[in-house]
Order: sequence, then structure tokens, then C-alpha cells
Amino acid sequence: MSIAFDRAAVEPSFGPARAALPEAFELGRSLAGEIDRVYFVAAGSANRAMLGIKYWLEHYSPAIEVRRYFPAEFMAIDPPRLDGRTLVVLASKSGTTPETVAAAHFLKGRPCKVVAFSQYGDRPLAQAVPRHFLVGDTSESFAAMFMVMQALIGGLMAGKDDWPLADKLMASLDALPAALCDAAEQNEARAAADAREFAQDRHFYHVAAGPCFTTAYVFGVCILMEMLWLHSYPIEAAEFFHGPFEIVDKQTPLILITGEDPSRPLMERVATFCDSHAGRVMKYDSRDFAMAGIDPAIRPIVAPYILQAALKRMAAHLSVLHNQPLSTRRYMWKVAY
Repeated sequence: MSIAFDRAAVEPSFGPARAALPEAFELGRSLAGEIDRVYFVAAGSANRAMLGIKYWLEHYSPAIEVRRYFPAEFMAIDPPRLDGRTLVVLASKSGTTPETVAAAHFLKGRPCKVVAFSQYGDRPLAQAVPRHFLVGDTSESFAAMFMVMQALIGGLMAGKDDWPLADKLMASLDALPAALCDAAEQNEARAAADAREFAQDRHFYHVAAGPCFTTAYVFGVCILMEMLWLHSYPIEAAEFFHGPFEIVDKQTPLILITGEDPSRPLMERVATFCDSHAGRVMKYDSRDFAMAGIDPAIRPIVAPYILQAALKRMAAHLSVLHNQPLSTRRYMWKVAY
């Protein structure tokens, strides 16, 4: 199986997402006077991309309330504030996630505003909403959908809060595909070495804080657990010392994922503890990556995706060592569930 990183294919595949950035930003800005709250609704990796976007909306906006839901829970709760001043953001890479499509139909007839993000316009999600954005056929749909969703919210903050980083955000999002490819290429040798070192392990713990928990979850659950069937558990750094640190010993494989956001000190505390009590630690720090074209003020926002691009190369090498392509599934799309 070929696992070579093909920059010539990956970087251009972001074309539809890059093209959608200005329109998404302008939609957000045009809605600013009508919106008091944002509800993010998605499953899987799209939900975790929303986690980071929610973090920055909470951090920067004094005027916008924000919540994040899984689609099934969203419909079960049936929030009473789905009024005309609420923006609901739906996302599904495939555009076919049953619960997300059901949530789109659930919202029909409600006064709230609805925008969806997906790869394909001919799938049920895009066809069930009044407004959608498409990122096209790319192997990097997780990052591509983040780019366009973040542009929408950047526009909303620019219009609602006069957010001063809007122009820097947009320039940095446009530069992000190249920076992601740089990170993948930079980490290639280390990723191969880490994969060999941990090839026989079946249990991994991933620790991260703030928006980088997006990476801990997507790498740990959506890749290692879903695709390689490894026992892989993401841990919030803020919760690490309230029980999970008792699992640490000299043999426990730990991946520490550290970004540049206000939550960084939480990870530095975890790293200090692991330096004394753990023996098999992989430290991935966004400060180790140049992020060419990314404004210094925007590095914390895109850091989770830079780290994801680097870690994904480790998963590719593990797939070869395990003789299990990352496309392998036991149940997903194969049985009734």
C-alpha cells in the first residue's frame, strides 16, 4: 500500500475551500446584526472542528452566545431559543450523516437561520438547507471544512464585534493549505520513527488543552480508533490531574499535543509531570512548525490543524506496520446501526 504524501495532489484539492472563503466571510458579516447566538451541530470530526471555533468565539466575542451539539442530542434537547436571532451551523463531510441530515429536516419551519458545510452539493444535507458551502473532493475535508466555517465565524465577529483580526484571519486561512503540507513533509521522518517505536502498542492516551483537544480527539478517535482499531483515548489537560494521571507509568504511551492558545500553560503542567513520571512520551508542539504565511496572531487558531497534518503521517506509517489501510472499517457503512 502506498502511503507517500502527495503534495501535488493534496494542496490543489483545497481549491474549492479557498474559493469559498470570501463568500463565507461576507455571509457572516452580513448576518451580524441579526444574530445573538450560534449553535454548532455535527458529529465526528466536524463536531470537533466546531469545538475549536467555539473556543475562539467564546474567547473573542462579548456579544455572541455559542453552544455545540451532537445532532441526536440537539434534536432530543430541542433548544427553546431556535428563534430568528439564532444561527445554526450544520456540518457533515459526506453530506449523508443520518443524524445531521435529520437535524436539517428538524429545523425546517423554524425561524432560526441555517447554514451547512459539506463536500458535495448533490447529497442530502446540502439539499435540505437554505444555504450551504462545499469544499469538494479532498482527502483533507476536515481541515477544508474548518477553513470555511472559521471564515463564516470570522465575518460574524467582524460585523458584530468589530473584530480586529479579521483580515489577518482571511489571509492566513488562504495560506493554510500550503502550511499544512509543509507540516506533513517536515514530520515525515519523525512520523515514521514514532510509528516504528510504538507499532506494538494497542493503547494510547492523547492529552491536549483548549482548541488543540480538536486534534487529540480527531487523531485519537477518528483515526487511530476508527481506522486502526486501537484503544485510543483523548484526555483534556484541565481534567488530567483529576483522575486520568493515575494511568501514567513508565510504559504508558502518551501523546502530548500543545498549541499556542491561552490554554498552553495547562499542557506545560502536564508535560512537566510526564517528564518525571512517564517513560514513553511523544510531544507535538505547534511552535516547532514554521507555518509560513500564517500571521502570528492567527497561529493559535490554526495550530490544531498543523499538528493534525503532522500526526496524520504517523497514522499512515502505522497503517503499513499493522497491514491495515486507513480505509478499513469493521462496522461503519457495512452493517445496520
